[in-house]
Amino acid sequence: MLREIRPAVVFVTGLTLITGLIYPLAMTGIAGTIFPRQAQGSLIEKDGKVIGSALIGQAFTEDKYFHGRPSATSAPDPKDSPKTVAAPYNAASSAGSNLGPTNRALIERVKGDVEKLKQENASAQVPIDLVTTSASGLDPDISPDGALFQVPRVAKARNMPEERMRQLVQEHVQSRTFGIFGEPRVNVLALNLALDQAASR
Repeated sequence: MLREIRPAVVFVTGLTLITGLIYPLAMTGIAGTIFPRQAQGSLIEKDGKVIGSALIGQAFTEDKYFHGRPSATSAPDPKDSPKTVAAPYNAASSAGSNLGPTNRALIERVKGDVEKLKQENASAQVPIDLVTTSASGLDPDISPDGALFQVPRVAKARNMPEERMRQLVQEHVQSRTFGIFGEPRVNVLALNLALDQAASR
């Protein structure tokens, strides 16, 4: 019997070492060498302090900043641990809302967001990404249309010309990866940092 068990034990132990230890360490080492910034989380610093990541959105709520996509992530309720509360861009709880297109709560939330956004810019159509959550709930980017839609509000709050604000948005539009993957996008954190820098001049 030991003769039959020994190969299985050796095989499982070897596979565990290869796939559970050697491979992850090798990939981590290669990633850290070839893509050091990305391997460390694509962190963004301001005045020597880490203020976020280019890969994870943040909840900007002030009128003077561009806002990202809505986030459906949550966290445990500190008052009642079995329950959860909304916690936008919670990286420890990456998820979408899982609400279907006929769900009443989703329909009412989207309608409310559309009405609120129309008050900011009544002359333009509300871009879909400003009222829908991403699958991860952590999306750091919005569409160029989503950024341009917010220009009147941000320009008014900053007392800056709208044309200068549009130019700033265009400067931060990232094209498709390798020219074919994804869609043109604007990183909200990077745009807001550039906005702060432009306003301080």
